[in-house]
Amino acid sequence: MKNHQTQVRVRYSETDQMGVVYHGNYVPYFEIGRVEWLRDKGISYKSMEESGIGLPIVSMQINYKKSARYDELLTIHTAFKSQSSVKIEFDCAIYNEANELLTTAAFILVFISLKTGRPTAPPDYILELFKTLV
Repeated sequence: MKNHQTQVRVRYSETDQMGVVYHGNYVPYFEIGRVEWLRDKGISYKSMEESGIGLPIVSMQINYKKSARYDELLTIHTAFKSQSSVKIEFDCAIYNEANELLTTAAFILVFISLKTGRPTAPPDYILELFKTLV
């Protein structure tokens, strides 16, 4: 339950003239992974925002191992690492169709009140989810 996988196909607009994915496009891939991780656990990011809670990234570390290329089907692995107070941490990885590791990443996100922009405790339904992940 700590892990989730989702897939995305590399679109032409995400690549350079040589068909290689531009490095900045990995961040949206990882975002897809985190949003789908939440959805898999029954949590809609959209609903969370509508209730006044945001979850911005405050820290990210990305390591590029090998290039992704146009039209490859990528598998995004998202793994819950930890949660403390207002923070949640994920370890992520992207693999190509040959199951070659392309990129790894670590993210720290903070729950915030969209009204004040200040850190806030996660909603109770998310705290309940965290209890099942320990």
